[in-house]
Amino acid sequence: MPRYFFDTYDGDSFFPDEEGQELAGIEAAKLAAQAALPEMARDKLPDGDQGVFIVSVRNEAGQVALRIALSLVVEYGSGSQALS
Repeated sequence: MPRYFFDTYDGDSFFPDEEGQELAGIEAAKLAAQAALPEMARDKLPDGDQGVFIVSVRNEAGQVALRIALSLVVEYGSGSQALS
């Protein structure tokens, strides 16, 4: 099975994946990357209003095979107030 590496960026810091995971193929890597993004957003922005989170999937040769991004933006309407 091929090994894929999941490098992440949370808007402030880049975290390279040195171990990787053996997966059946690029579609399995895509699913794993998609599953990681909401968790990243929850960890980084428990009370935040915006952020961009990126997972870059590298193959065994070190080439980026896939990149997935999640953008989180909270906008309040004119009749709403943010909780302090």
